[in-house]
Amino acid sequence: MGGTAPALEVTDLTAGYGPVHALRQVSLTVPAGEVVTVLGANGAGKSTLLRAVSRTLRFHGGAVVSGTVSRDGRPLDGLPPDRVVAAGVSQVPEGRQVFARMTVEDNLRAGALGSRGGRAARAVSLRRVHELFPVLAERARQPAGLLSGGEQQMLAVGRALMASPGLLLLDEPSLGLAPLMAARIADAVREINSQGTAVLLVEQNAALALRLASRAYVLEVGEVTLSGPAAELAASDEVRRRYLGVVDEDAAADAARAQATHPVLSRWEETR
Repeated sequence: MGGTAPALEVTDLTAGYGPVHALRQVSLTVPAGEVVTVLGANGAGKSTLLRAVSRTLRFHGGAVVSGTVSRDGRPLDGLPPDRVVAAGVSQVPEGRQVFARMTVEDNLRAGALGSRGGRAARAVSLRRVHELFPVLAERARQPAGLLSGGEQQMLAVGRALMASPGLLLLDEPSLGLAPLMAARIADAVREINSQGTAVLLVEQNAALALRLASRAYVLEVGEVTLSGPAAELAASDEVRRRYLGVVDEDAAADAARAQATHPVLSRWEETR
């Protein structure tokens, strides 16, 4: 990377809730300007990882036990969440969590709180959000709670972009969305990344995540068990079987031949 510091460096991170360690010595890197995805089943520790990076874990009853988190070579450890935002890190939480009674416009304004830029910078960020999601400009005065699920996800992403982050943390952005809307959000992630923002993406839709990312990590019960270029993980038999719903073709063919040779009787017929 020519000496450029990573957008994010997580080293030997252990974190959890009370005596339960949801993460155990997790290390990962998000290179500057790249998309990195974290795959894993429910309960693997993916959301805990993002909360530990954004320093919001304590709001969920958790804490970082050990390890370090750095942004552009500068430690985030010990910073309050607003200082993390000022350092260029914004998170889009799982479930969107927009302020339902506030207008779309006020939700976006809230996203700029804690950012380092002044009024001019906020105006630039707002134009960027409106260009990316024109529907948010059209519905600026509408309460956010009246938006569709997909539109609320756009608003959640737009709100995070209002702080002009260099690193965007995305927690399950396609969750609960129709395929067409999930594809629209994926296109937005590509566009955001093409504008220079690095992305750490947690996503249960592994096929979508691996298409977006340059590198991927697999979390299992709080530990990194696989990592590498996204294309290599997408081609891995283990990843295909466990996360992409692809079974071993030879085994499937053997099963089909066995059923043809020894068909299973659908019912027994009594004879007198």
